[in-house]
Amino acid sequence: MTERDGRLGLTLLGGYLGAGKTTWARHQIHAGAFGPGLHVIVNEAAETPVDDVLLGREGQGLTLLAGGCCCCAARQGLVAALRVLCDRPSRDGGAGSLRHVLLETSGLADPAAILGAIRDDPVLVHHLRVRETVVLVDALHAPAQLVHEPLGRRQIASADRLILTKADRADAAGLARLRATLALLNPHAPLSAARLGEEHPLAPEALADALPLELPPLPEEDGRGPILPARVAIPNGLDWASFAVWLSALLHARGDDLVRVKGVVRTPGGRLLLQAVRKVVQPPELLPDRPGEAADNQLVFIGRGCGAEDLARSMRHFLDLPAEPAPC
Repeated sequence: MTERDGRLGLTLLGGYLGAGKTTWARHQIHAGAFGPGLHVIVNEAAETPVDDVLLGREGQGLTLLAGGCCCCAARQGLVAALRVLCDRPSRDGGAGSLRHVLLETSGLADPAAILGAIRDDPVLVHHLRVRETVVLVDALHAPAQLVHEPLGRRQIASADRLILTKADRADAAGLARLRATLALLNPHAPLSAARLGEEHPLAPEALADALPLELPPLPEEDGRGPILPARVAIPNGLDWASFAVWLSALLHARGDDLVRVKGVVRTPGGRLLLQAVRKVVQPPELLPDRPGEAADNQLVFIGRGCGAEDLARSMRHFLDLPAEPAPC
C-alpha cells in the first residue's frame, strides 16, 4: 500500500547471479505478497533480457531496464523510470492505483549504490520510501562467491532481510557454515529460506558449533577482470542433442568463469527457458507459445573472459555449422 505520508513504497530485490530472484519474485507476486497496485521494474545487465518475459506473465505493470546495471551504467535510466512512476496521477489510493514498486536488480548490482541514487535524487527522496532490501543467497554457490567476490559480500551487508535459496540441496555442514558466515557479515538481517519461491523450513543445525567460512580480504575491484554479458544467437533447426552436449562441455570447462547462462530457445517441443548457474544446469521450463518473441533463440552468458564471438565460434565449430557471414 501507499505509505501513510503519501510516498510510494519500494522493495529492492537483490542477490548474486543465479540466486533465484525471478523465481522468488514470481511466486511472491502470484501469492499477493506485495498487495494490489504493484509495478515491477526489472533490471538486466544484458542487452537481451529474459526475466521480463517471465514476470510480465503475472499481469502487473512492468518496466524493463536492460543493457547495464542500475547501480552504475543504467543508474540514470532507473532514476528516470522511478520519477515517471512517482508522477503518475493514479496514486490516490483508489482501485487500480499505483501503491508499490518491486525493483528486481541485476545480479551484478550493488544495492547500496541504488539506495544512494534514490537518496541523492531531489525528487525521489521525497516521493519514495524504501520498505526493505531483500537479498537472496544461493546456498550452493555462495560459499565460493563469498571467498572470491567482493560484490557478493556487499550485497549481503546491505540486506534488511536475507533469504537462502537451494538450501534443500546443500549439505547440512556446509549450510551451517554458510549461515554462520551470513550472521557474521550481517548480524541484523533475519534469515529464512525458500525453495522455488515458496517458504522452506531451515533445519535447526547446531549453529553454535559451526565456524564461519574463512573470508580473505579482497580488493574493492576484482583483479580478474569485470563480469560482462555476452549474447549468442541460436540458429534455427540445429541438432538439440548436440547442442546440449556442447553447452554441458562448455560449462564443465568454463563454469567458474561463466557464472550465469539464461535464454529462451525454440525447440520442436516448444519454447524452453534454459538456465545455468556456473556448472549447474537447471531443468528447462516450458513457456507459453508467443510467436515472434524478440528474445527467443538467444542465450545470454554472463562471466569473465567469454566474448560473444568466441562463444558463437565454439558452438558452430562443435555443431559443424557454417560460420556466420561477416558484417557488411
